[in-house]
Amino acid sequence: MVAHRTIERLSVYRRIGTLMHGKGTMHVFSHELAARSGSTAAQVRRDLMLAGITGSPAKGYLVSALIARVNAVLDHPEGLQVALIGVGNLGRAFLAYFLGRKANLNIVAAFDADPAKVGRVIQGCRCLPMQDLVPTCRSLGVHVGLVTVPADQAQAVTDALLEAGVRGILNFAPAKIRVPEGVFVEHVDITALVEKVGYFAARQNKETP
Repeated sequence: MVAHRTIERLSVYRRIGTLMHGKGTMHVFSHELAARSGSTAAQVRRDLMLAGITGSPAKGYLVSALIARVNAVLDHPEGLQVALIGVGNLGRAFLAYFLGRKANLNIVAAFDADPAKVGRVIQGCRCLPMQDLVPTCRSLGVHVGLVTVPADQAQAVTDALLEAGVRGILNFAPAKIRVPEGVFVEHVDITALVEKVGYFAARQNKETP
């Protein structure tokens, strides 16, 4: 299995490659990918070699081949079905971002406990009541759950996703969730990230003459 950080970097390389390909660029060198991704040329070469991507000293990597190979590594052949739980401001932002953007990664259902949101089509996705989460996720074959609910609701939502067969959860709730072995969870604490950036920004201001 490929390491977590390697998967993250491959996703970044693909995004860079897609932008370059859209501008007509045919080849890219490892040092160019490194400069744009904040990595090193050696790290880029190791990552691409693990993904089965080869280049040449004279021309570097063929951009179209790089994109195709990363697609084969990262993308599920039948596409990944995603459920969003919590259609607040952050949830709406996810729906807006993914709408029509990634054919292989589809938010196929959204859920919320607020009766004012249930039944509405929000950013192209109909919002369903929480009691429909398990049967709907099962019927749609949902692979991934995006959890954007308050902290006190996060574990109950997670338990429902697990009951529905979901085995990958991206948790934005400010609470750690418990899952059994075999379920992959990524915790994203936006408040902690902003505070970290703010801390170091303040230190830079103090230390800059």
